Amino acid sequence: MITENPVDITSVLMDESAELSVSVTQIVQRLKGTHLHSQLEKQAKECLHKPEIKLETLKDDVRRLLKASGMTWLSDVNWEKRILKSLNSMCTELGIPLARKRPVPEQKELTNKWNEMGTDEPGNADTNNLTCSRLHLDVLVGLRNPNNERSEDLTVRSHWGLIQVSLNVRDIPQMVKEMYPELGLTYGQLGIDDHTHVPPGKYLHISEQDSAAAQQYSRQGCPTGLRAQLWSLILNTTNDPEDITHYEQLKARVINHDLLVDNLIYKDVKLTASNDDYYFVFEDYLYQVLLCFSRDTAVLEHFSYNSATPPKSCIQNSSGSEQCAMVYPPNGVIPFHGFSMYVAPLCFLYNEPSTLYRVFREMYIRYLFRLHSVSSHPSGIVSLCLQFERLLQTHLPQLFYHLREIGAQPLRIAFKWIVRAFSGYLSTDQLLLLWDRILGCDSLEIVAVLAAAVFAFRAENLMEVTSLASAEVVTCVCLPRLQDYIFF
Repeated sequence: MITENPVDITSVLMDESAELSVSVTQIVQRLKGTHLHSQLEKQAKECLHKPEIKLETLKDDVRRLLKASGMTWLSDVNWEKRILKSLNSMCTELGIPLARKRPVPEQKELTNKWNEMGTDEPGNADTNNLTCSRLHLDVLVGLRNPNNERSEDLTVRSHWGLIQVSLNVRDIPQMVKEMYPELGLTYGQLGIDDHTHVPPGKYLHISEQDSAAAQQYSRQGCPTGLRAQLWSLILNTTNDPEDITHYEQLKARVINHDLLVDNLIYKDVKLTASNDDYYFVFEDYLYQVLLCFSRDTAVLEHFSYNSATPPKSCIQNSSGSEQCAMVYPPNGVIPFHGFSMYVAPLCFLYNEPSTLYRVFREMYIRYLFRLHSVSSHPSGIVSLCLQFERLLQTHLPQLFYHLREIGAQPLRIAFKWIVRAFSGYLSTDQLLLLWDRILGCDSLEIVAVLAAAVFAFRAENLMEVTSLASAEVVTCVCLPRLQDYIFF
């Protein structure tokens, strides 16, 4: 955590060679012990004896090769650098440090107003959001793999969409067989079909604390009165004394230290959830959860299976000498526009802040972080965008081509839905039914399917639009359309 001595913290961006070294190290660690690693090691030793290999230029040659081959997600590295640079510039322009210890009077004031933070206007009014969905999409559109560009397997359809990397994503027949058989038209869906009743087993497995059974049941939707219990069971979250103590410790860190990212949280809540008809009443909860979340170093766990790296800063003392590099913010996650909408729907289920916090943190490190991290994971944002485009290209090619020709690429319309898992775009009851399936299937793929289902539902009207602005009216989304789309 942040030291209590007066410090001035400035963002330190690693130079390009250091970043590449980290990337290479990560690749080597993942390959160790594999057959591929032994083959590469053997070939590397053989290459050292070749006259054309010069040891003095080997490092630069490897760097150029990695850039040319597309082995690393250089766009992801550049994206992280861009955000860090923006954060550093904001710090300089506003004349405020990345972190500071609050004066005692300020600590007392925040303690007294902890449950009423929504009544004030905290944060710096000049603080800008570091990124939005449009900028995030631009990064994904810029992703390229030169190896695939030279491949003979590319088809004309590959160039229709915005996502130009080749990943293995599932089509409808695969999803029906492997992922979503419970969404079949012969299955009842809670919250959708009028005469669907709660199977008695749901109560039984809650009492038996059977997480796997709860996950299986949630594929057909959770009854409103049992959803909070079922989700906690699926996520293996508890509200034991240790969990409550941990939450109180995070709260104390918020009260003791002020972070620049707090301003980003305040502004995001004001611009999104506070203006939403469903979520504005939960403004206080959102501040409490997100401020504590920013201090929780346990969140760093997800970087062990995430292609991203946590941002780092350097503490400087009064003499200006660097003391040590540290992750900033402590959880390694810089909030962006719309981030608070990941928490808002959960406020309908949990009214105890410590329980709400635990469920959100587990949701984030299991699923939600993938919506803003560049990776090849099937539930990652790149795969979801590619899956959405391929579903439309395969099943609605005329619609896709029409929208593309008028400059209304479907992904530019749907991306904001996907990156938020439809939070803020579906009514809360429908959104929770969607998230039931995310937990039940342990996958975010259903988000891409629902986005495609919206276009399928409005295909006739969309064939008549003539611009991106008119295509943006596509807002009618509901789960019955998802069921119809998978099995049409």
